[in-house]
Amino acid sequence: MTAPAALILYAALVAGLGPMILRRIPWLERSPRLGIAVWQALSLSLVSAVVFAGLSLAIPAIPWTTNLAEFISACAMTLLAQYSTPGGAAVSATGAVAALAVLGRVCYSLIAVRVRLSRDRQTQLDALAVLGERHRDYDAFVIEHASAAAYCLPGRQHRVVLTSAALTALDHNQLIAVLAHEQAHLRGRHHLILAAAETLHCAFPRIAVFREARGTLGRLVEMLADDDAARRSGRTTVATALVRLAEHGLAPAPALGAGGESAVIRVRRLVAPHRPLGAARTVIAAAGAGVLLALPLFFALAPATAAGTMPPCPPGDTSLTM
Repeated sequence: MTAPAALILYAALVAGLGPMILRRIPWLERSPRLGIAVWQALSLSLVSAVVFAGLSLAIPAIPWTTNLAEFISACAMTLLAQYSTPGGAAVSATGAVAALAVLGRVCYSLIAVRVRLSRDRQTQLDALAVLGERHRDYDAFVIEHASAAAYCLPGRQHRVVLTSAALTALDHNQLIAVLAHEQAHLRGRHHLILAAAETLHCAFPRIAVFREARGTLGRLVEMLADDDAARRSGRTTVATALVRLAEHGLAPAPALGAGGESAVIRVRRLVAPHRPLGAARTVIAAAGAGVLLALPLFFALAPATAAGTMPPCPPGDTSLTM
């Protein structure tokens, strides 16, 4: 029972302390790509810890050996000891059901989110086909609207959309910056990052870490696209464009927009002096993400590894060799 207890305790610590610790590391926003990786590792680590805890209850730690006959004998003895009593069978069944329930819930939510986003995206594409018109100078479609907005519709039929008010509000350089921002979303397939976060939030809506991960990842992918646009147009130009889109730059549900609720935070980040994350912090953050991914597997396999140093059959036990 060591592995399930360790995994459950680890999952509780990750769910409770993980977001709190990451909130206290503001320098992750200086490298949005790395910040995305850390938050994704945190979410995946939590889910895998719960799944491994259930599997550890269902499947006992089996001592391993290079001798195939001894290994088969050890497997038989261990499984017999686990399942021969009503209590052991009940514990194993509970673990298996818990692991399958978590995996099933995630798979169901993944399908539901994918279907909903695809339907909403198709609705927007159908409306754009009727109301939109390709701009003769910019690689974008234009729709008549009184609010300034710019967004992209990802997927195989991806589109970048500008409102007529955005064309009026932004000058040429700012439009180029906004288009570069939207193209960065499409090229980086950022909608998949957000869909994964939305899946976990929909699967477990009461788990605060998934709700916070969804919001933080939404902000980080926008910062990542800002950085891509800034390399082409300059940080000041991108920041000015965001200011002009901030008031009315909310994109439709299935789209990723240059404006939005995070615009003010992103403008402050862009106008501040640019400070690269640095090699030391990059290594620390990357190592942290790796540790988050590795720990659940370590806790799950550690008992079997420790058991491998012991004889596969208890001394004097010949019940399976007679």
